[in-house]
Amino acid sequence: MPTAGDSRRELAKFLRSRRERITPDEVGLPAGPRRRTVGLRREEVAVLAGLSPTWYTYLEQGRGIQPSREVLDSLARVLRLTEDERRYVHSLAHGSVIQAAPLTTDVTAADLIRQIVAQFDDSPYPVYAADQYCALIAWNQAACEWYDDWAVLPPPERNILHWLLSSPLARERLVDWEVVTRDSVARWRAECARHPDDPHIRARIAEFTRLSPAFAQWWESHEVLEHRSAVRLFRHGHLGVQAMRIVPLQSPEFIPSGVVLHLPAATE
Repeated sequence: MPTAGDSRRELAKFLRSRRERITPDEVGLPAGPRRRTVGLRREEVAVLAGLSPTWYTYLEQGRGIQPSREVLDSLARVLRLTEDERRYVHSLAHGSVIQAAPLTTDVTAADLIRQIVAQFDDSPYPVYAADQYCALIAWNQAACEWYDDWAVLPPPERNILHWLLSSPLARERLVDWEVVTRDSVARWRAECARHPDDPHIRARIAEFTRLSPAFAQWWESHEVLEHRSAVRLFRHGHLGVQAMRIVPLQSPEFIPSGVVLHLPAATE
């Protein structure tokens, strides 16, 4: 199993390799006629990132110092890291990534999600996608059948948590409405922790608190759940009660958004 020392050494090697591939002219520095350093000098990286040259040298030497996430992002900017590489240095230094951006693909994250959901247009089971704010991005016809026709709602209300908290139809369609909604609040708390400085999340928390006394109570209880599969019982006026297993899916190409599939499930 890799140790903290292993991770520090790997981070040091990786930063040096990225430093050596950046030429001075790429960052607006003169190369000079006697320059023998491959890529940028350590001192140049440090100045461009707003760091002490000695501190950055220690970092590249794999010494026992702990760079903050802000410092890592500053280095990522200077070293022109891709999002894959930025996530890598965060994982080496902290074991996790905060505020991951979607990876670059030939389509935008939102378009990719819409293409995925569109593949389930003929499915009898709901599929929907939402972002880190719980805003709904796309859904199939079965989601309209078993949840609601979210397209008729004003855009600010096309939000799965807003719908659960405020819609009378949510209480009618979900047999265990309180359990599902409370669990959804707990799941969202876990998601919010990945975006600690996002002002839009803070605004959403304030909005849901004003919207629902139940949300305010559950939020203050500090219950946390990671996204996982679970069984939901749905009630339909014509189709009766049906159990479905929700399966949340994520991909680096559209994180922090996610797609939620529904599969048939036994009630016992």
